[in-house]
Amino acid sequence: MDGDIDHLLFEDESMIRDYQAIGRTWFLKGKQRLIPTYGKHKGVKLIGILNYETGAILCTEEEKYDAQTFLNFLTQLLKAYPAGKIVMVLDNSRIHHANLIQPFLQENRDRLELVFLSPYSPQLNLMEGVWKWLKETVINNVFFGSVQKIILAVRAFLEDIRNRREEAINRLCVRL
Repeated sequence: MDGDIDHLLFEDESMIRDYQAIGRTWFLKGKQRLIPTYGKHKGVKLIGILNYETGAILCTEEEKYDAQTFLNFLTQLLKAYPAGKIVMVLDNSRIHHANLIQPFLQENRDRLELVFLSPYSPQLNLMEGVWKWLKETVINNVFFGSVQKIILAVRAFLEDIRNRREEAINRLCVRL
């Protein structure tokens, strides 16, 4: 391999909870909008990547975040990108450094390279922009009667923006 990057990906995790804060919205003075909650602290856990060049987004729903889950995600990633050098930019979460994934990374070092961001720099991870877009568009100021309804709304949003790659690039990716 000549060292060129074929796929530049940004990876992050997000928890979409059943209790969301009120986002920016308009209301009459003294008539603040109230969003009910059932307070069960449930939701959907997501792991996702954004392809910097194509705007493609790949997300998986997970039961938990741990090293095994991340290893499974990396395996799916290599299947989704069967050829070429992948450089994935991500944060310093413990699961990203776990001993469990080290043999996998070593075995696939010619295809997959992880680049870790500096601590406390989420603004540099473009996948964070996808989560913000998701929350602003679907979740904020809305009460979902069940976690299943949250999951359906999240899936619908992700499917919609998968079909709008150019908009994703324009919104999320800085062009030099």
